[in-house]
Amino acid sequence: MASLGLAIPPQSYLFRFLRRYNPHLIHLDETLYQFKPGEFLNPNQQGRVLNASIDIFDIPSLSGRRVNTYWRDWVLPITDISIGKSEDSFNMVWYKVGDEGYTHSGAIQPVLTITNPLVAEIPIDGAIAEVTVPFTDARWDPADDEPVAYRFYYATTHWVTEIVKDEKGNPWYGVRDDKWDYMFYVPSAHLRLIPPEELNPISINVPSENKCIEVHLPEQVMVAYEYDEPVFMARVATGAKFSNGDYTTPSGRYMTFHKRFSRHMARGNLAANGYDLPGVPWNSYITEEGIAFHGTYWHNNFGRPRSHGCINLTSQAAKWVFLWTMPTVPPEKEWIYEQTGTAVDIIS
Repeated sequence: MASLGLAIPPQSYLFRFLRRYNPHLIHLDETLYQFKPGEFLNPNQQGRVLNASIDIFDIPSLSGRRVNTYWRDWVLPITDISIGKSEDSFNMVWYKVGDEGYTHSGAIQPVLTITNPLVAEIPIDGAIAEVTVPFTDARWDPADDEPVAYRFYYATTHWVTEIVKDEKGNPWYGVRDDKWDYMFYVPSAHLRLIPPEELNPISINVPSENKCIEVHLPEQVMVAYEYDEPVFMARVATGAKFSNGDYTTPSGRYMTFHKRFSRHMARGNLAANGYDLPGVPWNSYITEEGIAFHGTYWHNNFGRPRSHGCINLTSQAAKWVFLWTMPTVPPEKEWIYEQTGTAVDIIS
């Protein structure tokens, strides 16, 4: 719970699931049922505002009295968690903000502020790294007064290829953008190079044919199985219908044949439901058209369709899926593309 990956399976579905299977076999994605408020909170837990603005209420309910308003990218202390009343009945999680009051979790990215030591060297082919602060500005050149290319957010992943120092001697990591092939520069303290041992595959001794993922569209839940027994469950947000098109995630059988540690996803007009999202983490693709399981840093409101076809997960859950499914991506490679992979059933 330290990282607050709050993707809670719907209660009725969760209880049916737990009645059928032995609960100790199931790695629920940080479920809050039967928890003591605040019991698992990191004392340094923070939350970044995701929407243009959010309101703070005196109780965990939209019917409460509004006591404050904060704007996008404000970083707030998260001091407690409550199950409250909400217009979004599929997500009833509220965060307590300091001693001020409560805000709905859907528009808050749980974050921490952790700085990192400079590594001695970067592998010749580069290495994957993750942002460990609420956000950091990636610049066109390594200096604080250089123009900002993008803002990189907590838990996003980026391929680091070099270490450079600015005129003051401050170290920066050079990050290669995988979509445009540009170089961006980020203060080294804001990125953690992920050690190879952390990227070891999960359940490597289970044959690929004995692994399977089910994505249940009506319940917005994914369940991973080994030998027909469930081992992982997480809430998702799948494809939705928008004014400019139907992006519903199609049902059927697929496989995770193509995987990337990081992907810069961009499409369309930003003013008309387009997006430009660098560093989308832990991508496990199931179609040539780009539908994938991946981590999500632009919303925290799982349980209802809202994507352009992909299967949105918390970054923690997406990392688990990435490491559990086949094929395995070697730490020295940015991606892998095979003709085989782990089976995925999308069920409508």
